Amino acid sequence: MVELFTALAMVLVIEGIILSLFPHRLKQLLEMMTEMPHATLRGGGLVCASLGVFLIWVLRVA
Repeated sequence: MVELFTALAMVLVIEGIILSLFPHRLKQLLEMMTEMPHATLRGGGLVCASLGVFLIWVLRVA
């Protein structure tokens, strides 16, 4: 359970750093996302989630 909260904390750290360093660019990306079709966003999310699960699996097995 500690690992889950550590991972969530790392996500917050990374998002906070990106938001503080590139706020204008992040706003532009979010505006671009509103124009993208739902299927494209869903596909990108599934690819990212699958890649994350694969990386966790590789790190745990090694």
